[in-house]
Amino acid sequence: MKRSLTVAALATVATTSVFAQSNVTIYGRLNASVERQKQVSVVDLGEGGLGVSESNVWALQNSASRIGFKGTEDLGGGLKAGFQIEHGFNVDTGAATGGAAGFWGRQAEVNLGSTAWGTIRLGRFTSEAYFATADYVSMHNHDTGTSADALYAYIGRNSNKVAYRTPELVKGLSLEGAFSLKESTVDGTFNTYDFAANYDAGPLHLGFGYEKADFAKQFAIRALYEMGAFTFGGYIQRDTDAWLGQDSGSRTNIRLSAMYTMGPSEFHLNIGRAGKIGDIDGTEATQATVGYNYNLSKRTKVYAFYTKLGGDGADGYATLVNGGVKNSFALGVRHNF
Repeated sequence: MKRSLTVAALATVATTSVFAQSNVTIYGRLNASVERQKQVSVVDLGEGGLGVSESNVWALQNSASRIGFKGTEDLGGGLKAGFQIEHGFNVDTGAATGGAAGFWGRQAEVNLGSTAWGTIRLGRFTSEAYFATADYVSMHNHDTGTSADALYAYIGRNSNKVAYRTPELVKGLSLEGAFSLKESTVDGTFNTYDFAANYDAGPLHLGFGYEKADFAKQFAIRALYEMGAFTFGGYIQRDTDAWLGQDSGSRTNIRLSAMYTMGPSEFHLNIGRAGKIGDIDGTEATQATVGYNYNLSKRTKVYAFYTKLGGDGADGYATLVNGGVKNSFALGVRHNF
């Protein structure tokens, strides 16, 4: 009898333990489009000279496809442990996109938090300053692929991060601060810092982001307003020495976006303008995207867009951050799971 009770008790404990740790979600996104692209590349003209060549190609474009796992364990007393790991891959070839960051290069973190005291995060993850500003207003394709924001100055480092996210301080307001450890005694290495604030009040959504990496720094403010079928958003960013190195100067970057929904249809317009970097001529650029999304379900949509980088500085922005694509017409499908 005692042996039976002991076995039953152990089985109950084991079952409870499994259930307590089984809150795991598998999620992901596959996003691919067929595109007619104008690509630019830097070419060596000999004797130290550099030039730019242009070509038109058809491409099957991957746009930040990924698979991830996340979960939490309730530790009691309002305390929870959690994790999130995310792997990026090219849906057109199946190849991993983590590069030097590795298989879980998109995200790899463990966290500990409570609704009363906030959350501590450790690992590799994207700056919340970016999510609070540029990402929030890129509604047409979630700031991915060839129509991604090519003008935003992202200067943070995602690896070796320690972050603290506050609970909701007042209704709708939360803050997060983080720093990336340099993990080296070599001269010239440095920590990076980022800070974000988000405020939501019904249809109004506000955000602020700040990053500092050695001599470079940037800050941005964002607003988005929902008005029935219309959504309007935008941000203003001011960065210093973020693009062309130390003492290159400051720059102002402005982006506006709009969306109109009609049933399953979404109509998008997104325009950004980057001003001159310091006193350097030929560094201004404009990016414009017009798009249409049709939602086949809550998880699947087909879409089309045309995006273009223009202005004297367009070639530089394209080769630095946009995969060398200066403009593109795309037809695609995106599925979330």
